Amino acid sequence: MKMANSFRGEVLHLYKNLLYLGRDCPKGPHYFKRRLKNIFLKNKDMKNPEKSKELTAQGEFVMKELEALYFVRKYKAMKQRYYSDTNKTN
Repeated sequence: MKMANSFRGEVLHLYKNLLYLGRDCPKGPHYFKRRLKNIFLKNKDMKNPEKSKELTAQGEFVMKELEALYFVRKYKAMKQRYYSDTNKTN
């Protein structure tokens, strides 16, 4: 029973992290939240521990991809802000 509770906590942590990252979704945070909730609810009764771990790993991959996208967007904005003058003179 303890293992199930720790796995549940891991899934909740993943859900909260994805929800936090989805606040900057290009289609809007409500769109992202609705899609995320539907995906998690679809798999809430999963009994197969191997499949559950696979889905959790997939969610962590998505989380890392979202983080990477946001870092790239931030980098582009900073680059445009600080180096836009050099592009105008060339």
